[in-house]
Amino acid sequence: MADPLSADAGMTAAVRRTLRNRARYESANNSYCRGIVLTLANDTVGTGPRIKVNTSSPSADRVIEQNFHDWMESISLPDKLRTMRQAQCVDGEVFAMMVTNPLLEGVQLDLRLIEADMVATPSPWLSREVDGIEYDKAGNPVIYHLLTSHPGALYALPSMEYSRIAAEMMMHLYRADRPGQSRGISELTSALPLFAMLRRYTLATLSAAETAADFAAVLFTNSPANELPEVEPFVPLNIQPRSMMALPEGWQLGQMQSEQPTTTYGNFKTEILNEIARCLNMPFNIAACNSSAYNYSSGRLDHQTYFKSIRIERESMKARVLDRLFRAWVDEASAVAGFIPDGAGPSMNWNWTWVWDGSEHIDPQAEASAQQTRLDANTTTLAAEYAKLGKDWETELEQRGREIKKMQELGLIPSQAAAPTPAAEPVEQGTEDYEEEEDEEDADLAEMADDGFVPPRAAREEAERGLAWRREYGRGGTAVGIARARDIAAGKPLSASTIKRMVSFFARHEVDKQGKGWSPGSEGYPSNGRIAWAMWGGDSGRAFANKVARKLG
Repeated sequence: MADPLSADAGMTAAVRRTLRNRARYESANNSYCRGIVLTLANDTVGTGPRIKVNTSSPSADRVIEQNFHDWMESISLPDKLRTMRQAQCVDGEVFAMMVTNPLLEGVQLDLRLIEADMVATPSPWLSREVDGIEYDKAGNPVIYHLLTSHPGALYALPSMEYSRIAAEMMMHLYRADRPGQSRGISELTSALPLFAMLRRYTLATLSAAETAADFAAVLFTNSPANELPEVEPFVPLNIQPRSMMALPEGWQLGQMQSEQPTTTYGNFKTEILNEIARCLNMPFNIAACNSSAYNYSSGRLDHQTYFKSIRIERESMKARVLDRLFRAWVDEASAVAGFIPDGAGPSMNWNWTWVWDGSEHIDPQAEASAQQTRLDANTTTLAAEYAKLGKDWETELEQRGREIKKMQELGLIPSQAAAPTPAAEPVEQGTEDYEEEEDEEDADLAEMADDGFVPPRAAREEAERGLAWRREYGRGGTAVGIARARDIAAGKPLSASTIKRMVSFFARHEVDKQGKGWSPGSEGYPSNGRIAWAMWGGDSGRAFANKVARKLG
């Protein structure tokens, strides 16, 4: 494919046809290729995208989302999207035309998939035409030439007839690898020689093993030829099964040794498959469905690159297919009673997003912990975290609320989860300043409950000390602890949920006081536990959190 021609000149109809047919052959006859293509389509589309609409009315949002979901199921849109992704990978491009299906109820919009062979111009091209597509002066497609019959259809003769389809009705999904490229070529193009190489190597190995196995036995001797009875060389002899026989004098019976497959056979296939999958940004363990040689870190790193590529593919499908399809659906649904509620407002003011299936994490416990850390540090949102799982955050929270309410009705959980109430504790060193302020703060707790609870001066100073230690030693505390220390040191009001977390933290880490480096002058002072303790407000912060928790109890 390396030549000085332009993108369109180098990808003529004949070139694209040859590459398309070769890729189709590999996809149909090579199980690795077929599995790679199916996996790519399944990972990209999954069970299908779900739309999340944001109009001026939340109740209207739900109606629109449900009606659109029902319509998607009625035309089997997820299946069509997966087929489109497979065709894009193998053929290099795929077309879809919006049509009217009279068998559908309500909105009769449908999507007809079209193979790349069907979009072509049998007659000589015009100046602003590229094999089946006409462009305006600005380079925008305006007309697609759709053949009346597939060039390879049964009982159909090659036809010069085609229909002119307006670009507004046609969708063209392909990957442009060069500027000015108007048609797509197979995404497997660079891997096609490798598939042939893999097949030749496998067949050669099998042939060598079969050749060695075809010989039941051979006669050989190390004696001089003039001292042995004459035996005609390379003459096959029939041997009766389960029989005993005498060999000619001086001759011995042996077998061919099978040297295939060698120990490098598996390594060679692994390297070839790894190179094949690379052109699709797919790691070997997904392409081969074999992770036996992977450890946790390398597997996760490879998956990050792969799923980043999947997100890019989804954005391309969203812009070229899904958004256009939703706008067309809204135009037709507006004329059908009950499909678009009155409170939704003009569609030009709507916003919407697409929620895709999430990917399975190889360590769910580690991911759940990281997720909680991000939420506590306010570096993410519930909407973003649920979207990674392919779920709608409002739907999930509403369902969870119903579950909790039902569990309370059944007595499986208490109706109100009480905060931990620690036993009365003696006044500890470092809490004197806080105890002196207790009487004044008690009167303010009720008023402060709406905005939060401000930590005392001693806790703020201790948090400052913890942050200074963290900067000096570069250890101690987590990302959540750093964020908490900054809030406490700044004297920001703390919410009731934060107070409960403080109570829980101090209860869990009380044991750290028994470790090395806790007290001044001891070895390793300050220890990681001592630094973390200070970042959460120290003893003064614990006394403050426990007191507020009891008041909230």
